[in-house]
Amino acid sequence: MRIALAADHAGFEMKRDLAVSLRDDGHDVLDLGTHSTAAVDYPDCAASVAAALGDGRAERGIIVCGSGAGASIAANKFAGIRAAVCHDTYTAKQAVEHDDMNVLCLGARVVGPALARDLAAAFLGARFSSEERHRRRLAKILAIEAQFLRPGR
Repeated sequence: MRIALAADHAGFEMKRDLAVSLRDDGHDVLDLGTHSTAAVDYPDCAASVAAALGDGRAERGIIVCGSGAGASIAANKFAGIRAAVCHDTYTAKQAVEHDDMNVLCLGARVVGPALARDLAAAFLGARFSSEERHRRRLAKILAIEAQFLRPGR
């Protein structure tokens, strides 16, 4: 799978570790930076991942910041992005299966590298269930997005 991977300065080390792990697992990683510990703003990371998903350069995205919260908030402002902060593998898997999550947000100051690798594996190994109840709920989310994320609002 082609993965867009980005981090701010707080997530730089974890992003670097994840990139190696994801490649070892056979994924094609689009590393969108940062490439150092110099200060970078997490909304810019979210924008780069959203752009990569939007233009088809990647199928899913992972963003790492200090807590994961800021990256998730910023990423969810982009049409077509369904991002969540996950601290456990159940949520990382279930959010894809039930909610069609396409961006995983991680907090480098919250989870360790081994758990981050497990979360990424759970996220990338999951597929949207397409059960009627999940399609119905996703349609409601998409309707909200269409109403409130329109340009000019």
